[in-house]
Amino acid sequence: MLKQYETVFIATPVLSESQMKEAVAKYTNLIAENGGEIVYEEDWGLKKLAYPIQKKTTGFYHLIEFKAEPSFIDKLELQYRRDERIIRFLTFAMDKDAVAYAERRRSKKAEAAKTSEE
Repeated sequence: MLKQYETVFIATPVLSESQMKEAVAKYTNLIAENGGEIVYEEDWGLKKLAYPIQKKTTGFYHLIEFKAEPSFIDKLELQYRRDERIIRFLTFAMDKDAVAYAERRRSKKAEAAKTSEE
């Protein structure tokens, strides 16, 4: 049975925009190739870190919300650990309340985007 997860990773700030897109594509493809389903994706951009990691003070944050088999998470996190571009990551299983909250947040964001376009 597929469960819903949210994963956020921080990529090293020395990447170019195309290298960052390539890193994101690697993980979205990995999820899809392993029978997962991308629910939502959001690029949070370059942000200041709370504390330096590997002597870096900023990083590119990216969020992916997806559905996958629970056994897949180990595979995903192993890929994060092997990827020198990724300096931190966090994946967690979403319960029904977290899923409902994420959906509300997305719809508010979509409404705000529509309002700003008009």
